[in-house]
Amino acid sequence: MSVYRNLQETHLNRARASLRQALSWYGYLRKSGQLSSNPELIGLVKPELEALNATLNKLDSNVIRIAVFGLVSRGKSAVLNALLGDKILQTGPLNGVTQWPRSVRWQPSGKVLVELIDTPGLDEIEGESRANMAREVVHQADLILFVVSGDITRTEYQALLELRRSQKPLILVFNKIDLYPDTDKSAIYENLQQLGAGHPEAKPLLPDEIVMVAAEPAAMEVRVEWPDGSVSYEWETPPPQVDELKETILNILNREGRSLLALNALIQARDAEAAIAQKTIDLREQEAEEIIWQFTKYKALAVMLNPIAFLDILGGTVADLALIRALARLYGLPMTGYEAGKILKTILFSSGGLLLGELGSSFLLGLGKSTAAITSGDNPSNITAFAGSAIAQAGIAGYGAYSVGKAAQVYLEKGCTWGQLGASSVIQEILSQVDQNTILYRLRQELGIKY
Repeated sequence: MSVYRNLQETHLNRARASLRQALSWYGYLRKSGQLSSNPELIGLVKPELEALNATLNKLDSNVIRIAVFGLVSRGKSAVLNALLGDKILQTGPLNGVTQWPRSVRWQPSGKVLVELIDTPGLDEIEGESRANMAREVVHQADLILFVVSGDITRTEYQALLELRRSQKPLILVFNKIDLYPDTDKSAIYENLQQLGAGHPEAKPLLPDEIVMVAAEPAAMEVRVEWPDGSVSYEWETPPPQVDELKETILNILNREGRSLLALNALIQARDAEAAIAQKTIDLREQEAEEIIWQFTKYKALAVMLNPIAFLDILGGTVADLALIRALARLYGLPMTGYEAGKILKTILFSSGGLLLGELGSSFLLGLGKSTAAITSGDNPSNITAFAGSAIAQAGIAGYGAYSVGKAAQVYLEKGCTWGQLGASSVIQEILSQVDQNTILYRLRQELGIKY
């Protein structure tokens, strides 16, 4: 367990460092005037900056959030009450007893602090507002419990797929098993295991991802024999059967709880930073277009007038790097010279060879231009050749600069969370270290697709 503990602490510390770096960067932008010079932008990104602060505070508090979802009358509140060992959350025979999310604190082992979040049924009225509520709770949760009470319905299946898309660890809780004979219970369990089989967006559930419980067993009539030989019948409510669920949750928390906390914080940070980048890019689109055209003209002119082929390519590369960094400064996004070089390399090779081909053509024209320039004194007609090559090369250079600028806009938006201690980089780092025995290992392929 000490190996798991040390790895979890490492993941938690890396997540903290990533969030602090992001906050310090945006704090620097505010102090340097890059944000304060644009009041409209400050208002636009304020929710995301507050979200980054809240996420860091959640990391420091070490509270793991477990949210329970399901349709009405599946016993979500009863499951949480059984885990708590007390009837804190309201339950009842009517649909929709829980009208809004409610959270309670749970300290199951004396060490780990958990926040259990109860939610309304996913199939209740006010569909759009209920869906928004569910998305917000899922966003905050580190682990999800999805409660069913028998064979899954089409509505439940769609809800389960939607929760799977949230890229959060999920345990399927088969509640009310006291209502089924053993044969039916086993058949339903096997059916639940096959959920997702044949569907491209989901995979069959593993045995440790399905837990059977009876959170609020129905009262049973029992026969009572008295000392005087008389017999009576009374109704007795059996104790909840949730020990397996509790043990499963505790195993997950002890083995990878802090890693789950770190990963969820980083996902939230990545989403917040991506939103900041998108809002900034949208707001400054016109300024960016002017910068791109400015560099396009400067690069075309410099390449056209320069007589040395090698310096054409070198100067054009320097201009492209300067363009990328100029766009990053405009957007107020983190960017070093090394990262600008990586973006340029990615753009060149992801263009299907088009821009590399343009560079080759430009170099060949540059050689012709250089030769014409050297021999122009001996043959004045070579001046015409020089001019023709220069104009063609300038057109190619201008096209390349504009293409790089437009592509850089996309990479700056999507890649703002990469780089050293960037949220996406640390997410990938954590996922590469998870053990095969962890619930995170199952999510690694799904999460890794995005990174």
